[in-house]
Amino acid sequence: MPHNVMIVDDAAMMRLYIASFIKTLPDFKVIAQAGNGQEALDKLADMPNVDLILLDIEMPVMDGLEFLRHAKLKTRAKIVMLSSVAVSGSAHAAKARELGADGVVAKPSGTVSHDLEEKAGDELARVMRAQFATA
Repeated sequence: MPHNVMIVDDAAMMRLYIASFIKTLPDFKVIAQAGNGQEALDKLADMPNVDLILLDIEMPVMDGLEFLRHAKLKTRAKIVMLSSVAVSGSAHAAKARELGADGVVAKPSGTVSHDLEEKAGDELARVMRAQFATA
């Protein structure tokens, strides 16, 4: 049974790239997408079966960090930040972890990374799968 994924990113093309990549992973299935944190929170109210949220940081209406402040009260889903500003060791990555992000992966080429699969696919898949690994 694949893990259900929600993609939250304000760039429609980036959501398309992420969804396309996830289709290559038989253990994951995209069941929802949102263009900002508020839209994602609204959708979560009707979708208790989301297992994993891939979350951008920089978005209008409600950004990813603000979403994190609310999400842990509304869902048990694992949350992996996928952002161009949350590079390893950055203040954004540290803040995301502090607010409850379960993982952080940097977009390889900026806000809309058309090369996501090629440059960061292995890392993203590893981080996604690590959320459900049993000890």
